Amino acid sequence: MKFLVLTTIALSILSNINAQTTEIVPDGEIIDHPMISGRICRLTTIKTNDNSGIMSVSIKTDAKSLPAIDSLFLLTDNKIVEAAAADKKVSFKTDNSDKVTLAAKIKQHPDIKTKIKMSLSATLENGEKIEIPHNIIPERRIAVSVRKSGDDNVHSFRIPGLVTANDKSLVAVYDIRRNNSADLQGDIQVGMSRSTDGGVTWSPMKTIIDMRGYNGAPDDCNGVGDPSVLVNPKDGTIFVMALWAHGIKGKMAWFNLKQGMTPEEEAAQVVVVKSTDNGETWSEPVNITEQIKDPSWFIMLQGPGRGITMNDGTVVFPFQYLDSLRMPHATIVYSKDNGKSWSVGAPARSNTTEAQAVETTDGQIMLNMRDNRGGSRAVAVTDDLGKTWREHPSSRKALVEPVCMASIIKTDDTKEPLLIFSNPSHKSERVNMTVKASRDMGMTWNNGLLLDRRQSWGYSCLTMIDDKTVGILYESYGPELLFMAIPLKDITDAE
Repeated sequence: MKFLVLTTIALSILSNINAQTTEIVPDGEIIDHPMISGRICRLTTIKTNDNSGIMSVSIKTDAKSLPAIDSLFLLTDNKIVEAAAADKKVSFKTDNSDKVTLAAKIKQHPDIKTKIKMSLSATLENGEKIEIPHNIIPERRIAVSVRKSGDDNVHSFRIPGLVTANDKSLVAVYDIRRNNSADLQGDIQVGMSRSTDGGVTWSPMKTIIDMRGYNGAPDDCNGVGDPSVLVNPKDGTIFVMALWAHGIKGKMAWFNLKQGMTPEEEAAQVVVVKSTDNGETWSEPVNITEQIKDPSWFIMLQGPGRGITMNDGTVVFPFQYLDSLRMPHATIVYSKDNGKSWSVGAPARSNTTEAQAVETTDGQIMLNMRDNRGGSRAVAVTDDLGKTWREHPSSRKALVEPVCMASIIKTDDTKEPLLIFSNPSHKSERVNMTVKASRDMGMTWNNGLLLDRRQSWGYSCLTMIDDKTVGILYESYGPELLFMAIPLKDITDAE
C-alpha cells in the first residue's frame, strides 16, 4: 500500500517532569494539509532529542473523528511495521527506536466535513511517560481526490473550475493535459466531472470540449483549455468558455498566438459549450471569436475558474488579452441574452491577467485580478459592464499573492452577504492554500483558514455547496485536483 508523506507537528513537546528528562520533538518540515479519503496519510513523526528509545505509543482519537478513520499504523523508516483497526485508543509497541511515524487510513467515502482530532502518549525506555495533547497536533480536514496524474493515462490535470448546478450537483471542469503538464499549445482538452453527493464521490471524466482533428492537424496543434464555468440559475444553463489554439506546434500559446481573427492565421479562438441538464450532456462548441476579438490583439482568453450571473440575468466571464503592444489587460465578456451574443469590456488595469468577478451590489461588478507586478491582488469595479472602471480601495493592499490565479465568490445570504476568497497566501511562492472571508465586500479580509501548506501550481475555484458549506477544488501537491467541503463558519471564525 502506498504511503504518502504529508505532515508533522508544529511545536516541540516538552516533558514537564524536570529539566533532565527526555524531550519529544517533531521531526521534519512543518507541513499542514488535508487527509485524503481512501489513502494512508501521515499524522506525525516524533523522535527523542537524546536518542532515547521509544517503547510504545498510544493514539487517542476524538469520538467525532472515529467514523472517518479505517485503520491506524506505526511506521519506522517509512515502512509499516504494525497496523490496527481504528478505535478510541490504540497502542503500538515499537522496536525501541528513537523515531517513529504514526499514520491513519481515511475511509473511502467518509463524511468529508469531519475534522480529524487526535492526541498521543509515549512511553520511553527509561519508563518516562509523555502526554502529547490533541491541541498540539494539528487538526486535519478531509479531502477527496477528483483527478490525479495518471488517471485515464493522462499526465496532468490542471486549471480547476467549479459551480453548483440548479439541482445541487457539483460540476467541475479542468484541463486534460495528456502528455505533459505544460500550458497550451499541446494535446489538451477540457474535461468535466460531476458530484451528486456534495463532493464525496465524482463521476468518471467526460471530455466536453475537444478540437482535435480540425484541418487535419496533429492533436497537439489543436489544444483547448483554461476553462471557466458559470451557471445561470434563472434557467439552469451551464456555460463553459475555453481558449482554442490552432497550429504553433511545440510553442507556448501565450507568447506565440498571432494577431488576426481566424484559426488559420494562428490567432486565439474562444469557444463556448453549454449544458441544459445540470452538466449531464453538453452542446458542440460555438466559436465566438468574431464577436469579441480585436484583430490587433494577440492571445485572448477567459479568466480560468468561474463566471457569474448578475441579478438582472446578464452572464459574465472574466477575461484577459494581450493588446497590440503585448501588454496584458484583464476585463470581462458578457451576454445579455443568455449566450446568444457576446460583448467585451474595456481594460480594467494594465499588466493584469487571470481575474475572477463578483456582483457586489445590483449592477456593480468587482474584478479581482492577478497582477504581474507581484505581491498582491489588484481590484477594480465597474457599474456599466466594463465600459469604465475605477480602482477599488483594497487594490494592491488587502490580498497577498505570488502572481497566481485565485477564486472569489459571494454568498447568497441577503442579511449578511460575504465574500469568500482562495489563493496561495504568500507574496512570492505558491504555498499556503488559504480560504478567507470578508464581511465588508472586500474592503478587509480575515486571516483565513489554511488548507494546504505544500507547494503546488496553486490554482483554485470556490462554490457554495449550500448556504452553510463552501466547496473548493484546488491544485495540490502531487500533482492532483483535491476537493474539500468546509463549513462556512470555520472560514468566518478564522480571524
